[in-house]
Amino acid sequence: MNIRDILAALEKGEMSAEDAEKALRLDYIEKVNGHTVLDHGRKMRKDIPEVVYALAKTPKMTADIASKVPKGGYLLISRASKEHYDAILGAVKDNDVTYHENASAISVGRYRETRERKGTIGILTAGSSDIRVAEEAKLMAEAMGCRCITSYDVGVAGMHRVLEPMKMMLDEDVDAIIVIAGMEGALPSLVASLASVSVIGVPTSTGYGYGGNGEAALMCMLQTCSPGLAVVNIDNGIGAGSMAAIISRRRRK
Repeated sequence: MNIRDILAALEKGEMSAEDAEKALRLDYIEKVNGHTVLDHGRKMRKDIPEVVYALAKTPKMTADIASKVPKGGYLLISRASKEHYDAILGAVKDNDVTYHENASAISVGRYRETRERKGTIGILTAGSSDIRVAEEAKLMAEAMGCRCITSYDVGVAGMHRVLEPMKMMLDEDVDAIIVIAGMEGALPSLVASLASVSVIGVPTSTGYGYGGNGEAALMCMLQTCSPGLAVVNIDNGIGAGSMAAIISRRRRK
């Protein structure tokens, strides 16, 4: 929620004065059972939702965290399993909980769904094995109020496949394109050589043997000779989605 949302909720009686005061404090953090510190003020400072990484957390830990999200608040839980989701459902009674299976993520609460989306982002993947990271980036960008156009499995093994979706995205006046690739990670450089907008490359841990955990794709993207390509870390859909959304919002502003 931003300041306008908080004031509107207070005026309608949907939020108490105490909860509004907490939400308006820029330094509002909350400790959860000695293992996590939630930053409830991040949305207001940066308009980026709080994100919790679930991979190394037990289902109970994620449930403890999710139960602290206030009504009207929003939390993304990345790298989450069905076990995490089941535990959260048992702990959260008065908030919306959604399991985004394709993104291996859980959202608690609703964010910007009732607002007109501002800004458009394109998302491409080299292969279908990269879709989970793409869906994570899409979820993050949509949570920040952007519309996403996707096209999957258009990598350089058949490079003619990328031309039509790229043309469509540029015709739609996308503000940035996220390009996700494993193996040798060549697709982002190709897209950056053709596109007139910012390109964000995401290497994925897809591949065989030596360098197959994403290291080869990361090094290839970092060594690109195509200007206009920035690179996030391996499998970091959250980082790519948030960066693309920031670029998009600033451009539209």
